[in-house]
Amino acid sequence: MNSFKTKRILFFGDSITELGVQPGGFISKIQEALLTQGLSKKYELIGSGISGNKVYDLYLRLENDVLAKQPDVVIIWVGVNDVWHKQMFGTGTDPGKFQVFYQVLIDKIKDKGAEVVLCTPAVIGEKTDFSNPQDGDLNQYAKLIRELAHKNNCEICDFRSLFLEYNKVNNTSNAEWGILTKDRVHLNNTGNELVAKELMKVLQL
Repeated sequence: MNSFKTKRILFFGDSITELGVQPGGFISKIQEALLTQGLSKKYELIGSGISGNKVYDLYLRLENDVLAKQPDVVIIWVGVNDVWHKQMFGTGTDPGKFQVFYQVLIDKIKDKGAEVVLCTPAVIGEKTDFSNPQDGDLNQYAKLIRELAHKNNCEICDFRSLFLEYNKVNNTSNAEWGILTKDRVHLNNTGNELVAKELMKVLQL
């Protein structure tokens, strides 16, 4: 009899996570790596990303899309739309509310016995001279997520810091996109590889 339990890892987020399950997406890349290592039966990867989602949207679908699936680990990657939609539609999320809803997500997931991994929002524009309009807000929200990770003893994937460091070295022409993203936000192949590698390191896969 095979006694090991498959570890269920759920990725919870917005369109970046939604695209992660597509061919070449970061979730697909993790799956391929597990297959290569002969570990694919040890882990079940579930993508639960919906385009346009903000932290409040995650809160509204937490029960059905996360808790009902009984995951062992939940990776929360949200924040880009909370920042971006402020300027685009006037419907972003204020920092205080963002923090409150994020804390509720952590509490409810932990109450069910699952581990929680937090991810900071990476970029909205890849310029390295601090001229991307949302840089200040992204830094603020990333800082809030780091504080939540520390407070709740959660692992963190600090994609904000990782992307900034990568672009410092590799975006010498100060391009707005094309280094790790295909459109300032969504990941290109290099971005997907970087994210997959970092998540695997944090998840110890």
